[in-house]
Formats: sequence, structure tokens, C-alpha cells
Amino acid sequence: MNLKDPKLTALQFNEYINNQDIESLANLMTEDHVFIDRHGDRYGDMVNGWKEFFEKFTSYKNIFNRVESRRNLVILIGYALWSKKSLEKDHAIWTAKIENDRVAVW
Repeated sequence: MNLKDPKLTALQFNEYINNQDIESLANLMTEDHVFIDRHGDRYGDMVNGWKEFFEKFTSYKNIFNRVESRRNLVILIGYALWSKKSLEKDHAIWTAKIENDRVAVW
């Protein structure tokens, strides 16, 4: 089985986040996908989680300045924009664990 570069999977996942594409996000998540927020809290059932998030933050976008990988762990450095009204950059570091071309942890 030829797997693609894990960075490409993470970047595709983020594109779905930025486009608020729930169906494509769901297809790219592993069955046991876990979302870990900046406080270390862990969430499953992220299909509903993303729906709720996008309802609250209708203009949310992630922009990355740097993307690196260490085997199947992808590190994404950049910032989030929470609304069109505010151009304040929320600097952050994301990580993604990729398994078989799908996102297991975000």
C-alpha cells in the first residue's frame, strides 16, 4: 500500500476545516478520531463537534506558515482567524497524527 505524505493529508483536512466541509472531514477522520483542544481536553464524535463549532464560528480559518512532519506526526505552525470582522491572529501550533492517509488525532 502506497501512502501519501502525511503533510498532504493534514493540509487537506485543514482545507476541509476552512471550507466547513463536514462530509469531507468525516471521510478523512479515522473511526476513533480524537480532537484535542489547546487545553488538552479530548473529544470524540467530531462530526457533531465540527457542526457545532462551525455554527458558532462561521468564518473560522487556519493559516499555516510552516508545516513539518516526523513520520506520521505533522506539526503545523500558524494562526487562526475567528471572524471576518476581526483580523487579530490567534497564533497556534497544531499537530495531526495520520494513520493510513486519515487523521487519527487533530
